[in-house]
Amino acid sequence: MKKENKLLYRHELKYRINELEKEVLIKRLSSLIALDANTNNGQYMIRSLYFDDVCNSAYEDKMRGIAERKKYRIRIYNCSDQLIKLERKEKKDQYIKKESATLTRDETEKIISGDFRFLAKRQEPISREFYLKCLLNGMKPRVIVDYDRIPYIYLPGDVRITFDMHVRAGLLSYNIFDPELPTLEVLNDGELILEVKYTEFLPEIIRNLLPISSSMNMAYSKYVLCYEKKYGIR
Repeated sequence: MKKENKLLYRHELKYRINELEKEVLIKRLSSLIALDANTNNGQYMIRSLYFDDVCNSAYEDKMRGIAERKKYRIRIYNCSDQLIKLERKEKKDQYIKKESATLTRDETEKIISGDFRFLAKRQEPISREFYLKCLLNGMKPRVIVDYDRIPYIYLPGDVRITFDMHVRAGLLSYNIFDPELPTLEVLNDGELILEVKYTEFLPEIIRNLLPISSSMNMAYSKYVLCYEKKYGIR
């Protein structure tokens, strides 16, 4: 990949691990790197409402193994409306790039109800891009993805290591602010997803901690897992 793209894109590695592996890794990490300061009691909840077009392109591109693809979502934390982001996640092989714009609760509820016209007047490129996607490609809400995250950060290499637990699909509603939203777990008991993101290089001290053998690096997609759980696929 060209050097200029490496400055924009980050590496992303994903592992499906078990609870014992998590505890071992956290014990090792805790003596080397710090928890993200934004956590509450060491973790926080992430809720994302994913959108897709009339052809379900985000899902189908992932299943076909398309190397370059995009996903659009609205993301909140701990079911709160204090910080709401409209995000686009762009992926090229193991490289990712995110762009976002903040939304108010009223704007969020408008988008979910199908009123996205105000985005055309916003200045952020992602807002105007999503407006066009909604207008031309019929973007609609598809599934809510919930999980609880334990995040660590390591400044050399701009490394972020996260443990995403209790990954679950939202049911019956697209009301992302509903703390009582019914959900279904999508992983086996005791399983979770470890993600490692970094820019430019992964320090050896971190690389040596990563899972090997049984926990191979895989392209796990929480969106796909939750989409298939909600719609009874597979």
